[in-house]
Amino acid sequence: MGAGAAQTRTIVPVYVVLPPRALLLDVAGPAEVLRRAGMEQDKLGFALHFIGPMPELASSVGLILSHIAPLPDSLPADAIIMLSGNIDPLPGQDVQADNMHEQAIVDWLRRTVRPDHLLLCICAGSVIAARAGLMDGRACTTHHSAYEELRQASTAARVQENRLFVEDGNCWSSAGITAGIDLALHFVARRCGPGVAAAVARYLVVYMRRAGADPQLSPWMEGRNHLHPAIHRVQDAIAADPARDWTLGDLARIAYASPRHLSRLFNEQAGMSVPDYINRLRVALARQLLENSRLDMETVAERSGFASTRQLRRAWGRLHGTPPSAARATNAG
Repeated sequence: MGAGAAQTRTIVPVYVVLPPRALLLDVAGPAEVLRRAGMEQDKLGFALHFIGPMPELASSVGLILSHIAPLPDSLPADAIIMLSGNIDPLPGQDVQADNMHEQAIVDWLRRTVRPDHLLLCICAGSVIAARAGLMDGRACTTHHSAYEELRQASTAARVQENRLFVEDGNCWSSAGITAGIDLALHFVARRCGPGVAAAVARYLVVYMRRAGADPQLSPWMEGRNHLHPAIHRVQDAIAADPARDWTLGDLARIAYASPRHLSRLFNEQAGMSVPDYINRLRVALARQLLENSRLDMETVAERSGFASTRQLRRAWGRLHGTPPSAARATNAG
């Protein structure tokens, strides 16, 4: 791009599907993550469209949601569909009408969603997607109270229990309620980078947690399955800028702790030392640069925070059985 050329901002359309009795936090939590992600960087924005079979509905807390757009006849190829969960019917509610509206969503999903669309199912939204056949053969999850309902909706689905979220191709699903925020942060980390996701998490005052028993655990999420706020603050700071020349004193000030106390707490909570954690993220950053650029190894090492290619290779070798060059070769193939 030449000097003075304006940078183009890509706007991704996100269609938030609202079922009857929509669980409000399923909608607001992930939507707020995407809104803030668009403010934390200037390359990618998210245009939220709230759609459903009814122009107005009462949410789980009784708040009326109105001006809901109708389910569109078609979607752009780059569309993201976010499917909210809902609560069980309350006494006196028109269950027959609600069932009819849910079926309208199922029918719309079946005829509208294409393989290139990304489907994000929040909480019991997975059950609605399963009824449309979108979970057949997929690994997926939902709220713990709806596991059996999900299995009944799709006997071909591979239901994963005790998981914050599950990613299977273009079909992602989350566990109950607040786990929708975890799923949205994971999505932001993929599309906008882990630094942006960490910034959004800090803004929302939530933790970036790992995906439980996920064997394909991202290094950006390792060591984060804890609830200690000071250690999360330190990890967020490192994740936002792994290449920085971090000192224990710098991080101790972020944690409001002494360097010695921080070292002990970090080992207890994250299951590794501070230097090990920094090196893991630097290796992850180097891997991203190798897979997504043609930078030479010296530049990759420098941009990842390593003093030399030898230091990069040594840190890499502790985590991977193949050399850094293999990441580039695999990507090229």
